[in-house]
Amino acid sequence: MTYISITFYLFVLAAVLLYYILPLRYRWLVLLGGSVFFYWQIMETGMAVAIVFATVMTAYGAGLLLQRKKSKGIFACAVLLMIFPWFCMKNGNYVLEILLHREPVEWIVPVGISFYTLQVISYLADIYRERITAEKNPAKFILYVMFFPQIVQGPIPRYDRLARQLYGGNRFDERMVVGGFYRILWGFFLKLMIADRAAVVVNEIFDNHYQYVGCYVLVAGVLYSVELYADFSACISISKGVANLFGVSLADNFNHPYLAVSVKDFWHRWHMSLSEWLKDYIYIPLGGSRKGRVRTYINLTLTFLVSGIWHGAGLRFLVWGLMHAVYQIAGQLTKNLQRKAAKLSGLEEASGVKLWIRRIWTFLCVMTAWIVFRAENLRAGLQMIWSMFRIRNIWIFTNDALLSLGLDWKEWVVLAVSILVLFVVSIKQEQGVSFSDVIFRQPVYVRWALYLFAIFGIMTYGVYGMGYDSQAFIYGGF
Repeated sequence: MTYISITFYLFVLAAVLLYYILPLRYRWLVLLGGSVFFYWQIMETGMAVAIVFATVMTAYGAGLLLQRKKSKGIFACAVLLMIFPWFCMKNGNYVLEILLHREPVEWIVPVGISFYTLQVISYLADIYRERITAEKNPAKFILYVMFFPQIVQGPIPRYDRLARQLYGGNRFDERMVVGGFYRILWGFFLKLMIADRAAVVVNEIFDNHYQYVGCYVLVAGVLYSVELYADFSACISISKGVANLFGVSLADNFNHPYLAVSVKDFWHRWHMSLSEWLKDYIYIPLGGSRKGRVRTYINLTLTFLVSGIWHGAGLRFLVWGLMHAVYQIAGQLTKNLQRKAAKLSGLEEASGVKLWIRRIWTFLCVMTAWIVFRAENLRAGLQMIWSMFRIRNIWIFTNDALLSLGLDWKEWVVLAVSILVLFVVSIKQEQGVSFSDVIFRQPVYVRWALYLFAIFGIMTYGVYGMGYDSQAFIYGGF
């Protein structure tokens, strides 16, 4: 059962109907039962479910203990207990194979472990800091951690923002339910029209990186950047949309990150729940920017190294995190130089041109780091980047070379048009336009015409209409 399967939406429909039939005070039980059922369905073994329940109940008990006694020792032990299973499952084989030269282990990895681990750590930290009080009802705490729209890929929720929406029961709100439908439809568009189609070219180039060099790497870097954003944003959009059907509002996770004007701005827009978590529970506890410039840069670097470790095992993830730290430090150190250069070149007055130069430069920096992130290992990633600057095979854009990467010209056209739609929508939303409000104000027949047009368009031109299976959501692997 996945977020883009018919089975999932039959399950959601049944849960929504039951939710609004029951009295308010019992509605949270539908969410609890639905979440446990959904997680049981997506896992192949009961052991994985048992691991999740063991982690959740350990966090529940630790929360109650911290509520009674604020102890650094108890808090540190509780956090280590949360981290240990995640570290073993996500990094254990890297340690065994690369560092200890031992045989790898077949770990049972629960879906969403990287997300719910951060979730329960933030819960415990907030109890320790006396920001919240511990949840006394174990069933309600299980619902908070395992709420099915967000457990697979986030967004990473905070207890004080989500719990009250889950436990009290929500009345039917037509506007929110319709908005949820919009978000689900938009998620399908991003996943089936952009992400999975771009993945065909991306996989071909990255899997055969010795064969494809120069401008091929540029194509792969751009398309992987688009694929990753469309894929992750699709899952979050569907998650938020399904939650809206129950009257629950999940946190935003993206704010048009590729319109950022700096790498720092990018991290205010990309995976916002993770960025906020890293800031609140890593960067600020390390001292943030309160202890001088050098210490600030050290704290920033450590924070991004933690982000790299969270994303995966291996040097390439550490280097990816380090690249983003270096980008931000370099941006801070050259801030005055950038202002002088803009003034001398006349870009200070041409604000629109300056804005797009900064956006394009930021995208290129982020894209280069994504190449390291996506490559099979650090060496392959660095070789690909080097070939992108060294080999100038620009003719691949004028002959039929791109048609040999898995997509014919019609599929390239569909992909290009879909990316253009995403770009225009992003620009308009950046300017304050709310498409959901615009659509909601239309007469019913106009709205349904738009719905049907979007549904049949996705069914016809999406990957299902092309005869190959949809890719798994990328961030589901973290």
